[in-house]
Amino acid sequence: MSLLQPSVFDIECMSRALQLARQGLYTTHPNPRVGCVLAADGQLVAEGWHQRAGEGHAEVNALAAAGDSAQGATAYVTLEPCSHVGRTGPCCEALVKAGVSRVWIAMQDPNPQVSGRGMERLRAAGIEVVCGLLESQARALNPGFIKRMEQGQPFVRCKLAMSLDGRTAMASGESQWITGADARGDVQRLRARSSAIVSGVESILQDDASLTVRPDELGLENAREICRRQPLRVVLDSQLRTPPKAKVLQGEGATLLVCTLAADRQRRAALEAAGAEVICLAADDGRLDLKALMEELARRECNELLLETGATLAGSALSAGIIDELVVYMAPVLMGSEARPLLSLPIASMSNSQPLSITDVRAVGRDWRITATPTGLAKE
Repeated sequence: MSLLQPSVFDIECMSRALQLARQGLYTTHPNPRVGCVLAADGQLVAEGWHQRAGEGHAEVNALAAAGDSAQGATAYVTLEPCSHVGRTGPCCEALVKAGVSRVWIAMQDPNPQVSGRGMERLRAAGIEVVCGLLESQARALNPGFIKRMEQGQPFVRCKLAMSLDGRTAMASGESQWITGADARGDVQRLRARSSAIVSGVESILQDDASLTVRPDELGLENAREICRRQPLRVVLDSQLRTPPKAKVLQGEGATLLVCTLAADRQRRAALEAAGAEVICLAADDGRLDLKALMEELARRECNELLLETGATLAGSALSAGIIDELVVYMAPVLMGSEARPLLSLPIASMSNSQPLSITDVRAVGRDWRITATPTGLAKE
């Protein structure tokens, strides 16, 4: 193992590679976001990033930009170069062929097909390899890919919108719009980075939501390019009450309806005829098995999930321990004690309360966005 310590220039180069990787935030699904910088004699030679699954990886793009200048250069890569043949060739072989002299890697690839093998190949070719430079930043860039590879589960982000007094809808169910246009645009960007959007049938029946990413609300220059890929739409609908003409079954993108074995066969046939895929996932008590659903979505190569739903399903997901991050938009409005709560989470005493770690608070237009991580499940 190399004992080489990074210089300020090394850190700057890896920081730039991480910036490049972030450009793939909305487009690399199901692959990780990866950036690469090539440098020599204290100067940047070339750079590249993985833009879309099936296209060139970051290292290959950077090497193509460098040409012969890659010979003897140092490479800075945000994720261990791949060693297996997928839709593209192995990046470690491309680095060896290009003749780089050293490779700084932010983090080892959690993919069992790659993990450690890319570094072994580079070292076998006489290339110095150092791993761990800005590792925490690299891990933060790909939470879903890492969790899927390490735990066989996607990273679940639960989005909620509430009033200042913690209410999400009036008693009648009316909820549009609690938050302003800026917050809604921010949610569109959360959707765009997600592999799938998960909701409950009650939300579909109440709002007839399409659960799509809308380019005119993204607020990004390449919005239409991003919207070429629509996230998988997943509706938890135990009795298949989704109307065949619901918006969630229309437009671009696939829709998965999740029901129990007791669901009506005629309804299933009608929904499948309308274009939905229907699967049954029931726990012993007849309710939908959320953990089994997570495993199924991971099998479908879903990295990050955005849970957009009401208080009941959100509370169940939190109690089941499948939520990794809460993103709560708080509007400067009061909705009163008769309005619906943020979560259906029966807790009888402070000792049973659900602890959270707040990781970020910021203004989004007239609203506030609070990001928090559950740090322990409520005690029964």
